[in-house]
Amino acid sequence: MTLRDTLESFFNKLPAVASPEKHVHFKDKLWWTLGVLLLYFALANVPLFGMSQDSVDLFGSYRAFFAGASGSLILLGIGPIVTASIVLQLLVGAEIIKLDLSDPKDQAFFQGAQKFLVFIMIILEALPQLLGGYIQPDPGLASALGVGLGVITFLLLIQIFIGGALILFMDEVVSKWGIGSGVGLFIVAGISQQIVTGIFNWQPDTTGIPIGLIPKWIYIAQNVGADYLFSGEGVMFMLVRGGILALLSTVIIFLLVVYVESTRIEIPLAHSAVRGARGRFPVKLIYSSVLPMILVRALQANIQMVGIILSGRGITFLGEFQGSTPLNGIMYYLSAINSPYDWVPSLVRESFASYGATAPATWQIALHVFTDATMLIVGGIIFSLFWIETTGMGAKPTAQKIFNSGMQIPGFRRNISSIEKVTQRYIPKVTVIGGAFIGALTLVASLLGTLGSAGGTGLLLTVSIVYRLYEDIASEQMMEMHPMIRSFFGEQ
Repeated sequence: MTLRDTLESFFNKLPAVASPEKHVHFKDKLWWTLGVLLLYFALANVPLFGMSQDSVDLFGSYRAFFAGASGSLILLGIGPIVTASIVLQLLVGAEIIKLDLSDPKDQAFFQGAQKFLVFIMIILEALPQLLGGYIQPDPGLASALGVGLGVITFLLLIQIFIGGALILFMDEVVSKWGIGSGVGLFIVAGISQQIVTGIFNWQPDTTGIPIGLIPKWIYIAQNVGADYLFSGEGVMFMLVRGGILALLSTVIIFLLVVYVESTRIEIPLAHSAVRGARGRFPVKLIYSSVLPMILVRALQANIQMVGIILSGRGITFLGEFQGSTPLNGIMYYLSAINSPYDWVPSLVRESFASYGATAPATWQIALHVFTDATMLIVGGIIFSLFWIETTGMGAKPTAQKIFNSGMQIPGFRRNISSIEKVTQRYIPKVTVIGGAFIGALTLVASLLGTLGSAGGTGLLLTVSIVYRLYEDIASEQMMEMHPMIRSFFGEQ
């Protein structure tokens, strides 16, 4: 038995959510999706038993699109799933692991390896935070139970592992029995909650001004004079602190994503057996969706985690940190930009002054923006190409689906190679253009900031995922009305 056979046998024994044996009706899919969503919110409100209040959230600035809840059972969110995907895609892309992802057998092997790697990543992401003192055990609880801090630390690790595994299986449930993907659903849930909080939160910030947009405007109207608001300094105050820029950014990004999601190239199709039966296969501008942006930000987050852990041990050659915020070194340039406070020089100086640290020079801020832009655009292209291959959206798998559905491209012979020539003409090019475009759009959204500090990347993901979810629901309803359409998607 070869190593490949041994690994396949092992992967097949991993716990998994059973796939439906027949078509799942739309109402049932809807209930499964809503059930998982409710479970996600419930888990987000289950605190880790034994965690000290002095613990630090390493992924605080990336929390929006990691879909986790700080201090809860789902602390890691989708982080392990995304990190496992990054590692495997890079290994396959570099041909260190040789797989033909258009081959269903290799694709199944890839998915099995990814699941196994997710379990490994849960441990690898939790242990450094526990052993590095970022997630701290509660000394009071240890004393009350009469056990050592090591026992509480072990209990925390067990809880984090259970939470990470639950997220993995909940994602599987949604993918197989529900609508869309669990990863997307969790991102939308977390960021929507942040946006709602960012609109209605009455709690004051460090300056005494309410955090929520509406309470903030009421407070400003009652306590700030009109002569100041109409001055140059007052206009800047309202744009940044008053939340007007964040509101405009949120609305503009929403409209842009909806417009871009509807931009597509349509490949004409005709049924080979039914005369007059025609259709179109849409190739969207954002063909790979915006999920590759999660991979880019997750890569940055993991790099930052390494820097934070080293800095906490006194090794500062990569940079020093204030909590999870890099203050200097290469880690500063590799960190993600989330709002105007990360690139407007006066606001950057203000932020660094609150940390008691020396602010970077203007050229360093510009280099930070350039580095983030490069990572988003280049990373968007690379991960978009990887994404369509690993999810069966490439030119060859798409041609196979069209052929299996009984459709053909008018003017071409009805065989897979002819269809693949046409799909090869469009899909790779649109994927590259779409990956670069979504990376640039993410950068703009991140520079301007958003309501609720959800981050430009988070808002972009949310709008796009919700739009795709709407399309998935429409598609599911269409398949309920016309069962023959299910054959195109390989459903029975």
